[in-house]
Amino acid sequence: MKIEKNIVRVGIYARVSTADQQTLSMQIKELKEYAKLRKWHVVMEAEEVGSAVNKRPKRELLLKAARQRKIDNILVWKLDRWGRSLTDVFGTLDELNKLGVGFVSLTEALDLNTITGTAMAGLLTVFAKFERDILRERVKAGIAHARAQGKPHGRPKTVAFRADEIKALFQKGYKKAAIARELNISRTSVRRMLKKFEIFLA
Repeated sequence: MKIEKNIVRVGIYARVSTADQQTLSMQIKELKEYAKLRKWHVVMEAEEVGSAVNKRPKRELLLKAARQRKIDNILVWKLDRWGRSLTDVFGTLDELNKLGVGFVSLTEALDLNTITGTAMAGLLTVFAKFERDILRERVKAGIAHARAQGKPHGRPKTVAFRADEIKALFQKGYKKAAIARELNISRTSVRRMLKKFEIFLA
């Protein structure tokens, strides 16, 4: 079917939890009705069921279509259906805004196609950066506190603590694989430590 150039192409996205699947058809129905009211042409429909926050392949297909300019708008039922987190929501909206792809959240009356909506997208981006900065500062503060208390942070340096044992076993004639088995560490760690002591032999 040939689509006229002036018709706005829209992708609709609906997601529900496993325990709330009965509302999926309701979301799709109302999203389609809204698109029809706006005289938008629905070219993609993405439906996802599940509570896993990191697995939303259908949403990624919509974003891919937006990046390829295959759709002009994305229409969702509610913001919490779209995003995995506050930062995720703001980040994707900022990307869509830069791509020139509109975004509408039906129940929250958020429409990034409007002047007010575009201004809101910019404001959301500021809030997202603010949230990331706060998180970064909390991590730094946590590390500083741990250091002040003499507590270790980051990956445990188990191999470094056994450097003398590695060196001694190697000088006794142990092969690298044997050292790894004896100390229950990886051969890669053994090779790295021996190279550090400049007694690594190929």
